Formats: sequence, C-alpha cells, structure tokens
Amino acid sequence: MTLRYKIEIAYDGTDFSGWQLQPNAISIQGLLEKCAQQILSQHIRIIGSGRTDAGAHALGQIAHFDGKLTMGPERFQAGLNALLPKTIRILKVETTTDDFHAQYSAHSKIYHYRISSEPCDNPFTRRYTYRPRTPIDVDQLQKAIPLFIGTHDFTTFANVGGKVKNRVRTLFRIDLLKEERVLCLAFEGNGFLYKMVRNIVGTLLEVASGKLALEEIPKLFKAKDRRAAPKGAPACGLTLIRINYDASVQMSEFPCPKNS
Repeated sequence: MTLRYKIEIAYDGTDFSGWQLQPNAISIQGLLEKCAQQILSQHIRIIGSGRTDAGAHALGQIAHFDGKLTMGPERFQAGLNALLPKTIRILKVETTTDDFHAQYSAHSKIYHYRISSEPCDNPFTRRYTYRPRTPIDVDQLQKAIPLFIGTHDFTTFANVGGKVKNRVRTLFRIDLLKEERVLCLAFEGNGFLYKMVRNIVGTLLEVASGKLALEEIPKLFKAKDRRAAPKGAPACGLTLIRINYDASVQMSEFPCPKNS
C-alpha cells in the first residue's frame, strides 16, 4: 500500500546547487531522490517545504514523498544516510496523513542569518557565517529591523526567477541574537520569496554600514523593483532552522536555537 512519508533533513549546502532539482547540477532533492530510488527500486518524487539557495544550509528542512516502503522507516533512514554524502543527514522518517504537504501545510518558518565580526575569516565557521568587510553599527541595525516586520509586498526584496505571483508576505519577527563575535538575525514569517532573507540582510547591512539611510527603506518597498535595493548577502550565512505545521503554535513565543 502506498503511504505518505515525512522526512526531516539537515545539510551543509556549501557544495550543492540548492534544494531544488536542477539539470546538470547536484542538488539536495536530486541526491535524495536518487538514493531513495536505489533503496526502494521504485520512482520516488520528494517534495520539499521550499527551495534553499545554492550554498545555504538547513537544520530542519522538511519534505514528503509517497511510496511503498519494503522496510521500516528507521531502516530506510539508515539506508539513506549510508548512501548520502556526510554533509546531508536524514534526521527522521515517519508516516504522515495523506493531506500533509511539506510546502503548503506550513504555517511559519524560521531562518537564521549569521554575521561574523571576526578580524579575519575563521576556518572553522566561514562556511556558515558571512564576514562583512565594513564595520557594523548595531544601533542602526536595530533601528532598521522594525521597518521590515509586518505584512508587506516584498517584490523589491525578491530575486527574479521565482514563479510566485503574489509577493505579499508577513514577517512576524526579526530578532537580533548576539553571540561571541557573531550577530544572528532570526527571521520568522509565514513564507519567504526567492532570496528574500538574503536581500533583506543585504539592505540591513547597508544601513548598518552607513551607506543607506533609514528613510530610504519605505521608498524601496514602494518601488517594487529588485534593482532599487542593495545586493543580497551571500548564501553561506543562511540556515533554514525549522518549520511549523501546527496552526495553534506561534513559533515566536519560543526562543530560536542559539546555534545554526
């Protein structure tokens, strides 16, 4: 009997072309499907909660697939981890309801963007943080953050290439978490457009470095033109932390994980 399965995935995205299946490129989705088909000897299509950019990471990516397991979920999980590169790990496999959809059932998502204040690139963290080359004024950064919270048309902060026509999204919060030599911007929203988080971070950093005035941000929203805003921050600092599928749970009531 065909059942629907939910899988939780963590990965270091540095060496991959992103989540989404692409021709002539190595993607997370493509590797998962290849390994699943090798184990089960059947066609498997794995649907993710959303695309992550080339070079971006995940601690809690969620996906689902329909298939006939010839073994228990735990054994299937072990089989996937044995075939996948060590930079991709399957954290959990479980059966779910037929109406569950990894993307459309989600109520909110949390992303972290980590910014390093190290004097030079740290070889142990450089794959997971971005180190700007100009000083950051944290006070200015904190003043700019509230301008992005709430329901807005984020067209200016979405790269072309996304197929979604409705560019209105709601950001519930952007928390600034301070760690030793790292600033972590924690985004929680009901959905994110293509490269939206990275583009917002790029704009925040322009404000924090004194290159963009706070008064310009509302004008950027009104422009509804990606070319009007600063370039996005690099993918290396971005991590998908977790996804909420329970409508009764407001993730903003809970602290974000300290490390991503």
